[in-house]
Amino acid sequence: MSETTPAVAASAAISPSPTRALRWYAWGVVAYNVAVILDGALVRATGSGNGCGDHWPLCNGEIVQQHPKIATMIEYAHRATSGIAFLAVLVLVIWTFRGTVKRHMARVAAVWSLIFIFNEALIGALLVLLGMTANNQSPSRAFYLALHLTNTLLMLAALTLTADFLSRRRGFMRGSVELRGVWLVSAGLLGVILTGVTGSLAALADTLHPEYSLRAALAQDFSSHSSWLIRIRWVHPVLSLIAGLILLEILLRATRHRAHHRVATVLIVLLLLQYGLGLTDLALLTPLTMQVLHLLGADLLWIVLVILAAQLCLRPTGCEVEGCG
Repeated sequence: MSETTPAVAASAAISPSPTRALRWYAWGVVAYNVAVILDGALVRATGSGNGCGDHWPLCNGEIVQQHPKIATMIEYAHRATSGIAFLAVLVLVIWTFRGTVKRHMARVAAVWSLIFIFNEALIGALLVLLGMTANNQSPSRAFYLALHLTNTLLMLAALTLTADFLSRRRGFMRGSVELRGVWLVSAGLLGVILTGVTGSLAALADTLHPEYSLRAALAQDFSSHSSWLIRIRWVHPVLSLIAGLILLEILLRATRHRAHHRVATVLIVLLLLQYGLGLTDLALLTPLTMQVLHLLGADLLWIVLVILAAQLCLRPTGCEVEGCG
C-alpha cells in the first residue's frame, strides 16, 4: 500500500466524487445507529430484556401485542429500531457500490458494516433465546455482553470509516494510501474497546445490585460476599485511565500536523467530558440518565477516535507536509 499504481491514480483522477446525498446519508446512518445503541442501553438499564419472553424475532410469540407491559414496549421498540438500522445499512452498501468506483475503500468498509450489523442481530437473538436477560448474572451472560459490545463498536467503526472514506478528497482508493503508526493507534483502539466492555459489565452490576449510598457501593466492591460482577467493577476505571494515557500519546503525535488539529481537539474535549461524566455517574449512583449520557459520550469519543486513527494510519501516498490529507 506504499505506492500508487497508475491505474489507481487514473481512476481516482477521472472518477466523480460520491454525491453529497450519499455522504450525508452515510453520516446519518452512523447517527441513527448511535441512537439504537442508546436504546439498547435503555433496555438493559430498565430490565426490559425479557419483555418479549424467550421469543425471537417475534415478541411473546406474536407480531401485534395485545395490552403489552412497559417492558414489552421497550424491548419491542428496540427490536423495531434495530430492524430499521439493518435495512439502513443494507441501503448504504448498495448505494455505496453504485455511487463509487472500483477499489474505493468505502466499499470495503460498507461491507464490513453489513457483516457486523448481521452479527448484532445474531448475538441479540442468542441473548434472548438463551435467557441471558433481566436478572441473569451468569458468566455466560457476561461473555455474550462483552462479545455484543465489541461487535457494536466494530460495527460503528466500519460505518464511520464508510462515511469518512466517502467524504475524503484524497486517499480513498486502495493502493493510494500508506500505513503509518499502526501499533500505537491499534493499542488506543483496543484500550477503548476493553474500557467499553468492562464498562458494560459495571453497568450491568449497577442495574442488578443498586446501592443507596456511595460509601455502601464502594464497600461492596471489596466485599467477599458481593456478586462477582460487583467485585470486578474497579477494572473499568483502571482501564479507562490506561486507555486515556495511550490516547494522550496519540493526540501528541496528531498535533504535530495542522491537518489533524481539529479532530484532535474534539477528541481531547470528549475524553475530558467522559471522565467528568464517569465521576458524576459514580457520585449519583448511576441513574438512568447518566448511564445514557455516559454511553453517548463513549460512542462519540469512539467515532472521533476512529476518524483520527484513519487520518493517522491511512494517509495518502506522498503526504508529508502539514495540511496534506
